[in-house]
Amino acid sequence: MTSLRRQLSSSIDLSKLKNQRAKAGEQYIPTDVEQIANVITHALWIVPSLVGLFWMQTKSQSQAEIITTFVYGVSLICLFTVSTIFHTVSFTKRSGVLKNFFHIGDRAVIYIFIASSYTPWLMLKDFGGAEITSMWIVWTMAVLGILYQYIFHEQYKWLETLFYLIIGVCPAWCVMHMADPSGVFELAVGGMTYIAGVIFFKCDGIIPFAHAIWHCFVMTGATFHFYAINTYLIGVKQVESSQGMHV
Repeated sequence: MTSLRRQLSSSIDLSKLKNQRAKAGEQYIPTDVEQIANVITHALWIVPSLVGLFWMQTKSQSQAEIITTFVYGVSLICLFTVSTIFHTVSFTKRSGVLKNFFHIGDRAVIYIFIASSYTPWLMLKDFGGAEITSMWIVWTMAVLGILYQYIFHEQYKWLETLFYLIIGVCPAWCVMHMADPSGVFELAVGGMTYIAGVIFFKCDGIIPFAHAIWHCFVMTGATFHFYAINTYLIGVKQVESSQGMHV
């Protein structure tokens, strides 16, 4: 039994599960099994995202809630859909304009999604006026990130990471000014999950399935934020008023 285990362990070559790390200015080429994992880990969340958008729109009680949850819900759908399409196109070994278009779109939609994730909080919570400044910073960084992807795609990757981190961390400044701290824990956990996932996002070619693991961090962070938005931001006033009537 011991010799069999040794044979099995020696026959597993983890190096075959990943390719060589990409050189500066070049795109990492995943192995087929990595690409399949990339597709599956985000394709599974397209339908739940559609259901989530419908749920948030149904639960929303004001125009502000309807608008902000629509922005967030659509960005959530786009994140998983564009990612799935890009990795599917990449898996079919297609190159050229189509692959490049969805690769840029895959990275660009991350900026939109991060900004959209914080938009319901900045519009529906009272931050003592700090929300306006943070909203401008978050969406300005998102636009700059998209421009970076279009102009300097796969170049200056440190700048790409910096944009992600600034957009992800900036709203934390508002927490210091939040009048009602409900939902802060879930918001913080979701944000920290995204930040932790960036480590794997930058480890293609070093850790097998690094990008698929990054996808899992994104799904987890999105789940925390979705729960928090539905629990603390939308439909809350109606629930509070109905509880007050029964007191």
